[in-house]
Amino acid sequence: MARIFFNGQAMAGGPFHASVADGLIGPVRTAPGYRFFSIGDVCPGLLPAPGTGTAIEGELYDITLEHLRDVILPGEPRELELGVIELADGSACLSMLLARGEQEKGVHKEITEYGGWRAYLATLGRTA
Repeated sequence: MARIFFNGQAMAGGPFHASVADGLIGPVRTAPGYRFFSIGDVCPGLLPAPGTGTAIEGELYDITLEHLRDVILPGEPRELELGVIELADGSACLSMLLARGEQEKGVHKEITEYGGWRAYLATLGRTA
């Protein structure tokens, strides 16, 4: 089993939640030190940013490595890559991160100030 932090479409209420719902542990936040980007207003991407004070909301799940490999990763956009993050409690887990080189392209809107995907979507009049 692998613990993974979801902060977008796989969270409760999102379009991909059904595929991971059985593994939900509960709501969590990252440790401080992350920036947050919208990828075309379709999904979010975390970016480690040591020294920043921002924590991002999400949900923690426990899923099998096979499910991660066969279901989750094939559906992720090319702008994201699997990485390891730190949670507010100091523990580590997997998460989808903004892929190397994506920030430098300057095409993804920074949404760090919202602190989470749901709060950002609310500004667009959306819930998922």
